[in-house]
Amino acid sequence: MKLLVIGGGGREHAIVWKLQQSALVEKTWCAPGNGGISELAECLPLDLNDVNAAADLAAQLKADLTIVGPELPLVLGIADTFAMRGLALLGPSRSGAQLEGSKVFAKKFMERHRIPTAGRYGAFDSSEEARKALDRVNWPVVIKADGLCAGKGVLVTSSRDEASDFVSRAIERREFGSAGESLLFEQGLRGEELSYIILTDGENFIPMAPARDHKRAYDNDEGPNTGGMGAYSIDDLLPAELEKAILDTVVGPTLQGLRDEGISYRGFLYFGLMLTAEGPKVLEYNCRLGDPETEAILLRTDFDMAGACLGAANGNLANFPTKPFRGASACVVLASEGYPSYPMTGREISGLDEAPRAQQSVVFHAGTRREGISYYSTGGRVLVVAAEGTDLDEALRSVYERIGSIRLEGSFYRKDIGAVARRESAVASASLNGMGESTQIR
Repeated sequence: MKLLVIGGGGREHAIVWKLQQSALVEKTWCAPGNGGISELAECLPLDLNDVNAAADLAAQLKADLTIVGPELPLVLGIADTFAMRGLALLGPSRSGAQLEGSKVFAKKFMERHRIPTAGRYGAFDSSEEARKALDRVNWPVVIKADGLCAGKGVLVTSSRDEASDFVSRAIERREFGSAGESLLFEQGLRGEELSYIILTDGENFIPMAPARDHKRAYDNDEGPNTGGMGAYSIDDLLPAELEKAILDTVVGPTLQGLRDEGISYRGFLYFGLMLTAEGPKVLEYNCRLGDPETEAILLRTDFDMAGACLGAANGNLANFPTKPFRGASACVVLASEGYPSYPMTGREISGLDEAPRAQQSVVFHAGTRREGISYYSTGGRVLVVAAEGTDLDEALRSVYERIGSIRLEGSFYRKDIGAVARRESAVASASLNGMGESTQIR
């Protein structure tokens, strides 16, 4: 196959990296790509807002399949444009992409199909009405910009002043552009978050490895929300009983609801879940692979990614062969100084291959350009360092050794990715050891 990947971030680098492990793949292009992707695939210019230009490019290249990484082209209807021109593409229709493109649409969809989610206080496009609603909510409250904000248009708060300021930023100062013209207010949920992603042909699906993302910019979950600062994937995140509950109450009803409403959905579907005392509840849908979860979970994926994507695009995922996920994996984002508000760009990156255990990790480029043998930052999230291991400790050791050797002026990264899971594992081990000692004493 000849494949075209749309996008230019760390997720797309990981997708290209994984696709090229397939014996089915002869040639790969990426548009627009980035400095790191250019080492694996031919990168071509493309405005992600221009779905017609993307279709022209796929037709010119005679690509057998186009795989869309980011949400923007999907929300703009790239799948519909390709379908009208008889071009093969993996990604949901414009109507299906509304699950991510409009938080209000997604909330109403979940309510229609009785999919467990947080209670809704209302949607507001007037700052005056939004502030009045703050007098009626139970705290904490979650406020979401209705449209696409690259993961930054969400506030979880117990402070009325902070909530009121967010309303001003979104509706009055238009900090999020048209995406923030309407705000959704919903109940704050308590529990642990989980990223559960499937690849579906609309009826059949393949589950990807479970993952947990870290959204806040700084250690101990402090600082502003970001697009994600790191993730880890271990099987302990998803006991069999929990997965059954997710499939029965969330995944199955979502796919059935899409079919009942006549919505075409072929592609990746991301369920952002909160594991509450009442069971899993949906925080959000994404109409694509998560980022940076992708950079972690694809290291654990042992099936033919290119074949699976082709099967999903063709509506033929039934009985696709898969294997159990390998070991554990983790990834950590190296961010530019000033991220997420005002990231500094244009700075040279060095030390990419200096770590002694570099071969045990992979550096995915998220915001870079290449000039000869040199790389320069072009965005807020610059690199994503990922590694797999027999367990999470081994994976994290490789990640932090590698990222610690990379030099980018003013950059930063979180040093506590996976820390909660490691503490929980240590407590469980201590408990088991204690039980063993008690038994021997008795």
